[in-house]
Amino acid sequence: MDRPRPLLALLTAAALAVPGIAALSSAAQAADAELIRNGGFETGLDGWGCTAGKTVTSPVRTGGSALQATPVGNDYAQCSQTVTVQPNSQYTLSGYVRGSYVYLGASGTGTTDVSTWTQSASDWQQLTTTFRTGASTTQVTIYTHGWYNTGAYYADDVSVFGPGAPAGQPPAVPTGLTAGAVTSSSVALSWSAASGATSYAVYRDGVKVQTVSGTSATVTGLAAATAYTFQVAGVNSAGESAKSTAVTATTTAGSGGGGSTDLPTHALVGYLHASFANGAGYTRMADVPDSWDVIDLAFGEPTSTTSGDIRFTRCPVTECPNVESDADFKAAIKAKQAAGKKVLISIGGQNGQVQLTTTAARDTFVSSVSQIIDTYGLDGLDVDFEGHSLSLNTDDTDFKNPKTPTIVNLISALKTLKARYGSKFVLSMAPETFFVQMGYQFYGTGQWGGQDPRCGAYLPVIYALRDDLTLLHVQDYNSGPVMGLDNQYHSMGGADFHIAMTDMLLTGFPVAGNANNVFPALRPDQIAIGMPASTNAGNGYVAPAEVTKALDCLTKRTNCGSYAPHGTWPALRGLMTWSINWDRFAGGEFQRTFDNYFG
Repeated sequence: MDRPRPLLALLTAAALAVPGIAALSSAAQAADAELIRNGGFETGLDGWGCTAGKTVTSPVRTGGSALQATPVGNDYAQCSQTVTVQPNSQYTLSGYVRGSYVYLGASGTGTTDVSTWTQSASDWQQLTTTFRTGASTTQVTIYTHGWYNTGAYYADDVSVFGPGAPAGQPPAVPTGLTAGAVTSSSVALSWSAASGATSYAVYRDGVKVQTVSGTSATVTGLAAATAYTFQVAGVNSAGESAKSTAVTATTTAGSGGGGSTDLPTHALVGYLHASFANGAGYTRMADVPDSWDVIDLAFGEPTSTTSGDIRFTRCPVTECPNVESDADFKAAIKAKQAAGKKVLISIGGQNGQVQLTTTAARDTFVSSVSQIIDTYGLDGLDVDFEGHSLSLNTDDTDFKNPKTPTIVNLISALKTLKARYGSKFVLSMAPETFFVQMGYQFYGTGQWGGQDPRCGAYLPVIYALRDDLTLLHVQDYNSGPVMGLDNQYHSMGGADFHIAMTDMLLTGFPVAGNANNVFPALRPDQIAIGMPASTNAGNGYVAPAEVTKALDCLTKRTNCGSYAPHGTWPALRGLMTWSINWDRFAGGEFQRTFDNYFG
């Protein structure tokens, strides 16, 4: 969390807000203007984008309305507005707030982003700061937000005062868009320069994926053997041109990668309670129905959080009276494998926190996991790190080049295991939405600090292992609302949540809203949708009809609801569930849904 700014800085900021004292040239002062639209919230949320905000008539500071926003769960109720500014110019940002831990700030300034906050304001309190724009900055995002679960906050009379943007025309539409070199995961594009353009926005299937300064770009992270449509638009301080004529390119077939070549086209993945029973009861390996293509043994857990020493202990007979012997367990695994099934050890789970803080822990992780795999003759590893296993250091801001030891050591360990066992080694991951899709809005502690450092923390691991990863099945359950690519929040309980969350993985998304830092799309054969098998298994259960709607929308572009996906992916690998035991307890409903849909 940010510290309060020193008193001298606050007094200086306040002085800059006073006419006649502002440190601007007389010429610049003549052009100064109010840049915020609807800063008093008199016309509702017009001009603002809010995650959890509304206007109220009391309390208000002036006029008849003010903003009320309430942080809930992982969301701290940010409201933001993008304003057009002039480069190399000074601006004063101010606003009045009430509540606990209320922030006001500016991002994308091109110099030093700023924020100011109050720990507690029982009545209206003015927050003021200043910022200077960079040499090429034409837009800045102004925001206000509260803090996690600290109650509602209020804002009114938000102002950005400084040089207004000069009148101008957007650039001409770029011409000559051409697709050049194509690989299984990328397409190179080039086009002719457009009059008046200072940069160019690149669109893939209607979604902006890059902004570049030149007249060429390579779009990466694409799925193999897939057709994509590309367009570009010119950008300058006055806005963005219309999009160019579209060009279509199809990626090459590629090698498939990730050890997935001998999985069925559509696979059903389930977790088997192998080291415990709980309310679902114990299911013997030999009794797992043939519908399950990948069986994840839950769980291997560390001897201590930072040891890296993973142990797999089978359920004791006192807890699981019907547990089979080790010999029968191993024989049943071999029988499943002979039938084409994959059996993996899943590491972590809710109670198995794993933090590879040192290279020694990394090496111990590799050797201990290898011992489990060799002892039981398993096909691979499932990474189910939850809780506080993965967290980003404050200086770790680029998911493509992580610095945090726990992240770097995990990546190294997984690459070592993959290299040790070869191309048929099955590697899967089961992160929660907070660690993946929430990265669309927030990443680590954030540019102004204070965010949950775990947010988006799986992204560097997935990215680094993208060519080795067999399956990613994000847990679309036990989740708070998550913003999709439509910039709307989606909640558990229906098909739309699964569609929106899966679309993000198959389309890619800018991390923390940075269009120049895009998490690339994964292949559809790498993706399975994770959901609970029954109402007993976890929050977020959906009925079979909703599962079918989600699959129809993603694989056929039919039966879609309010969320429109950015593509159609008939090669989507399938479904994952927690768990085989809970599905058996519920009469096999989840298994039958999959069988009825895919056959």
